Amino acid sequence: MTDLPKAPEGTAADLIAAGLRLFGRKGFAATSIREIAAEAGANVAAIAYHFGNKEGLRRACGSEVARRIGGAFAAVPADLPGSPDAALARMETALRAVAGFVLTAPEAEPVLAFMLREVAEEGPVLDAVYTALMEPVHRRLSALWAAATGQQAEAERTRLMVFTLVGQLLYFRIGKPIVIRRMGWASLGPAEAAAIADVLAGNLRCLIERERRT
Repeated sequence: MTDLPKAPEGTAADLIAAGLRLFGRKGFAATSIREIAAEAGANVAAIAYHFGNKEGLRRACGSEVARRIGGAFAAVPADLPGSPDAALARMETALRAVAGFVLTAPEAEPVLAFMLREVAEEGPVLDAVYTALMEPVHRRLSALWAAATGQQAEAERTRLMVFTLVGQLLYFRIGKPIVIRRMGWASLGPAEAAAIADVLAGNLRCLIERERRT
């Protein structure tokens, strides 16, 4: 992955936080500059000062998405381990780190809502976040998958299997209200997130073992 963007500060941070919430809730076109300024407790002119215009703020929101999600991978070394089992352990560490962020971190909710909007609308920020975050992370996980299974990192099957792992995790966040109801949980907190991560890690190990035999 490329270096993560610097964390925003002060009024710029407040405007980005407001942009993430409002763009994710209403969409870019339906959100006015005045609404963003009011949400942030800032002057309307502050958007032009810090970002140039509303589109500039949108791009800054994309950079913040990359910073927050990329931060979940920060504790996972980027080099490839020396054995298949070590690669599997590295993948499990990454899976648990991202699960903890996606499922329980308060700052994850507006980030994911914003990105779901961008994906649905195929907005211009999608390309930027894909280049800065999604593709590098997917390549990194694909390389670990290859190291764990002996398959090729850029093989079609490898790439699809990595998407399968990511998709399982995202369902638990996107379908959170459904999961909570069906499981009879009062909320999805650290204990519940750990239980989900245990299941996902078990699925990962089963998949790796199966792929090693093919």
